[in-house]
Amino acid sequence: MSEVAPFDPERIVQVLGEHEVRYVLVGALAARLQGFPRLTADADLTPARDPDNLDRLAAALRSLDARVFTDAVPEGLPFDCTARTLERGEFWNLTTDAGRIDLVFRPAGTDGFEDLAPGAVRFEVSGTEILAASLDDILRSKVAADRPQDRQDAAVIRAMLQREPGANSTEGETV
Repeated sequence: MSEVAPFDPERIVQVLGEHEVRYVLVGALAARLQGFPRLTADADLTPARDPDNLDRLAAALRSLDARVFTDAVPEGLPFDCTARTLERGEFWNLTTDAGRIDLVFRPAGTDGFEDLAPGAVRFEVSGTEILAASLDDILRSKVAADRPQDRQDAAVIRAMLQREPGANSTEGETV
């Protein structure tokens, strides 16, 4: 990969599905599936941390030619994409041939996959079922992170939740 690939969330979801990776989509992309108006250029994922899932995740990332993203080298730096390497970090900024992926094993204000999965909303994206963090859980994380963009996003999500009290059901839709 010699340049940054365009963001292709459908391909990312398909490859993760082909490898049977268990994860919850978090962040702006998860919120966007539920009506959030801001666009994003990456997929934030909270994977399950069990060894078998990390093996499947590593295989999926290798098939996407995952590399470590840095501002200085946006096309990415090679890394040992194995379960053992992935389990060593809490956060991985990656670039792939389907765009940016951020692995966040424990989003701010949460206890990770096991905390987020029960309340997640199910969606079908290009024939693949995914779990997206609920708006309530995304809000909880945005408030805990408390960065300027998170504060803006939290205000919008609060307004969404106030307007549509039933909007955060666990039944998603086909995208």
